Amino acid sequence: MDSRMVLVLLWMLLSSSTGIKLDGNGYVDVTIAISSRVPQDNTLIDKIKDMVTKGSIHLHQALDKKVYFKEATILVPPHWNSTEFTKARTESYENANIRIDNANPAYGDEPYTLQYDECGDEAQFIHFTPNFLRDDTLIKTYGSRGKVLVHEWAHLRWGVYDEYSETNPFYYSNGRIKATSCSKNIEGQFYEESRQPCQTDPQTLLPTKECKFFPNKYQNTDSSIMFLPSLDSVSNFSFCRDKEHNYEAPNLQNKKCGNKATRTVIFEDSVDKDALHSLKPLLSSPPAPTFKVVQRMHRVVCLVLDVSGSMKGSRILRQQQAATHFLQTIIEDQASAGIVTFSSNAKTLSPLTTIDSESTREKLIKLLPKVAGGETYVCKGLNLGLQVLEKDNGDVMGDEIIFLTDGEATDNINSCVPAAIKSGAIIHTIALGDKAAKALREMADKTGGKFITASDDILSNQLLHGFSSLTIPTGDQTKDPVQIDSVGKKTSDWFNGTILVDQTIGNKTSFTITYETSLPDISIQSPNDSTYKQIQMHHYEAAKTITLKVPGTAQPGDWKYSIQTKISQSLIITATSQAARADVPPIVVKARMNQQFSNGTKPLIVFAEVSQNYMSVIKTEVWATLETESGSAQQLRLLDNGAGADAFKDDGVYSRYFTQVKKGRSSLKVRVKNLDGQAKFTTQKRGGAPYVPGYVVNGVVELNPPKPPVSEEPLEVGRFTRTATGESFEVAFTGSTPPNFPPNRITDLSAEIQEDSVFLSWTAPGEDLDQGTAKSYEIRWSYDLQMLRESFSNGHVINTSAVSPLEAGSVEQHSFNLSFTIQNGTTLFFAVQSEDKQNAKSETSNIAQASKMLPDSLSSVQPLQSTATRECFEVVFTGTTPPNFPPNKITDLSAEIQEDSVFLSWTAPGEDLDQGTAKSYEIRWSYDLQMLRENFNNGHVVNTAAVSPLEAGSVEQHSFNLSFTIQNGTTLFFAVQSEDKENAKSETSNIAQASKILPDPTPSAISNPGLNLTVLIISLCVVTMVICFVVAVITWSVRRRKSFDISSNWELTICNPTTLEHFLK
Repeated sequence: MDSRMVLVLLWMLLSSSTGIKLDGNGYVDVTIAISSRVPQDNTLIDKIKDMVTKGSIHLHQALDKKVYFKEATILVPPHWNSTEFTKARTESYENANIRIDNANPAYGDEPYTLQYDECGDEAQFIHFTPNFLRDDTLIKTYGSRGKVLVHEWAHLRWGVYDEYSETNPFYYSNGRIKATSCSKNIEGQFYEESRQPCQTDPQTLLPTKECKFFPNKYQNTDSSIMFLPSLDSVSNFSFCRDKEHNYEAPNLQNKKCGNKATRTVIFEDSVDKDALHSLKPLLSSPPAPTFKVVQRMHRVVCLVLDVSGSMKGSRILRQQQAATHFLQTIIEDQASAGIVTFSSNAKTLSPLTTIDSESTREKLIKLLPKVAGGETYVCKGLNLGLQVLEKDNGDVMGDEIIFLTDGEATDNINSCVPAAIKSGAIIHTIALGDKAAKALREMADKTGGKFITASDDILSNQLLHGFSSLTIPTGDQTKDPVQIDSVGKKTSDWFNGTILVDQTIGNKTSFTITYETSLPDISIQSPNDSTYKQIQMHHYEAAKTITLKVPGTAQPGDWKYSIQTKISQSLIITATSQAARADVPPIVVKARMNQQFSNGTKPLIVFAEVSQNYMSVIKTEVWATLETESGSAQQLRLLDNGAGADAFKDDGVYSRYFTQVKKGRSSLKVRVKNLDGQAKFTTQKRGGAPYVPGYVVNGVVELNPPKPPVSEEPLEVGRFTRTATGESFEVAFTGSTPPNFPPNRITDLSAEIQEDSVFLSWTAPGEDLDQGTAKSYEIRWSYDLQMLRESFSNGHVINTSAVSPLEAGSVEQHSFNLSFTIQNGTTLFFAVQSEDKQNAKSETSNIAQASKMLPDSLSSVQPLQSTATRECFEVVFTGTTPPNFPPNKITDLSAEIQEDSVFLSWTAPGEDLDQGTAKSYEIRWSYDLQMLRENFNNGHVVNTAAVSPLEAGSVEQHSFNLSFTIQNGTTLFFAVQSEDKENAKSETSNIAQASKILPDPTPSAISNPGLNLTVLIISLCVVTMVICFVVAVITWSVRRRKSFDISSNWELTICNPTTLEHFLK
């Protein structure tokens, strides 16, 4: 490599890429993209700005006033209309740091970050829903949007994990049940959402799944970001430090990050670790962030193709075939495309042309270069490509160049590459063969483009796959092409097979067949036996390419192809399609490496995400093919087992370490198949902003609105296949052999105490990371988690002489007898290291915790008491010994009359409050509650001679016969006092009430209460009328006897109470 190349590579490595950067104390180049599935709503833009602005203040406070959000760009969908939107540069939805899109079915409106790399590594993206930004009622549930943003930013930028756990919300510590939280100072109480006390599971002796931790609304702690960002009352919104960190909590932060505090990971392991140590705190509040609102319209692409002498022969043909496929199938309608070639000079074969018909596509395909010769003047081609793009609207911002070359630059690329990077164009680079310019990868990286390599192996079809991957998604996957399958064969006879079109795809389905020399005979048969002959296909003779575009929507099922050639040649068939329905996104695959450039010090990891509309697809078969520039290829089965390189089991992200690395550049292709129908959709969550069921305010639980339910049942996935191409990567290491890596760190160690033995389980690591078989295991235990974490060798050794490691990926399960009797209430911690044949040891595993809790130590029906952690306290008392306390007051006494006996139940108090065992009980009863409450000794005594108190916390249940027959309708009141060995008595318990109410053996004559009331009213009316009649008659008789003048003094006597009373007198 000459000095000019060294200088330009050094300049590029020092220059910044399109990712997030720190400019002084402020983060810049933060891209927030709104999906094209979201209808236009300009208020979303204001909501985003408000969230980032408030989040900047919280971020500044959380990290010692060192950082804040300085600049952010909001990318709106192409269909939104406004004169205020400017043209996007390199921003794209696919590369955005924060996505605003419809809900992930597993999360609903809950914000989350797609994170599956190692601790300390940057995550993929943050996902907010439009409803989360608009609905203010969700603030109470998840916390203020600014704080939630900081919570998710910590996942995205610094690679920390959550400190809460939905799968393990409670754990044992020193015989006590605690909530999984951080810091240790978070206060709260255990309740079911019905506000009833929690119950314990009889199997685990932990709280049942209905039990929740309700934090106190008002806290006296300053660490809660990765536990509960919704706590508004914390004294300082920050991350857990070492001194506050809860090392025992069974959360992902401890499991994935070796029990490190979140702040420790940020300052020691994250991408910003060096900057955070050197930055000085701001002396004043940070300035408000500035925002740009940009928009990407239709695509504008210029193909810049190498036609130098080294491209002669098969290379120029393969370039033509790949470009033909791109123009025929991949680039969207209404996009604009131009073609430029370069060798000793550069030439425009086509200016920018709008793709508005099939005939336009065919005209562009016919213009593709067919001959090669001359030198490789990279700058001439690059500069002419930029000039072609300028013809569109006077600038190249947001436009794309697809730049392909196979050789080192003849000219000085330092004269043109920096300007191209600063132009604002997205530059995708394709390196064909192992001689292509080394600056291609950096040029793509600095402009938001993709870097693709392709070898000279025709059957690998890497060049066509690379062109197929050059898309600019907008968030609506129903409009993006998917590659169903791509297979090839070198033969002089038949090439037969099937390609599966699944239910999620079918529109714009095409089958592309490429050949080397002679046109083969081709037929394709649909699932309903319709046969497409060669006459129905389009033949691009110069490109040696045949394409069948299936009209309408292709029928789902197996499509059979039969290709016959009479001469020996390579034949390849590639099938692509799009979504069958506008409302059902297709199953998609995304492939990537964890590093685009590796110097061999950190292991390479291959990732493949398989999903549909954010729903993960699990239980499918995934293979990665990694091929070097020289054509040597390796296949690797990717796993979703939650071990080794894989972060989470059954999350739809398939991973594997790549150990057989070779110097130079390599390509990545992933093939996914579910031909046996075993795959399923899963809505498993991997974190997110925690939902808080409610808060405790002044000792009372205040519930939040319920969380919208999501389906947790795995759904069946039909048969399907997919292929995907990831960006290429480069490896450089010292010496001629790749580095030797020790066995991978075990990340899924679990422990269970079974009587006096411990049962351990983990996934076997390999000889080299997750490949092969390790030589041996070293297992140690300790009572002290922190000691085991900081000094594994100081732990107690477990004899593993009888354990022979299994092949990597196998499940190891072993029981070990320790050298002592494990007492009830004991908690032990376990860790494992593995060793390879070269005596290289792995990192210490995650630390597994196991507690021995016998059922009688915590009853399955005992209500769990509130838990809280407060600050330190001081005790002062007279004398040298602490005061003696009587048994605690019984507060859960209940009573039930059963015939002529009474059944009483309560939780046993202790000898000293709730510790130990009380000496005796005194139980009294009364007909008078008030009397029993004011003077317990005046109650009637219940004989308790046969009752021996149980250990504190146990459930006491006893029946007593009273000295009389309890009559029906009787209500009795009961109370208890307990006494310790020093004759100190407890306070009187709560007073329990019991009534004896037997059913009436004689049924009512009228069973309808409404009818009873009607009969009663009618009867009263009849009686009243009779009385009135009698009074009237008597009055008339008396008046007649007194010779009243009836004719002149006639009056109507009205019966009323006054008249009746006067008469009776």
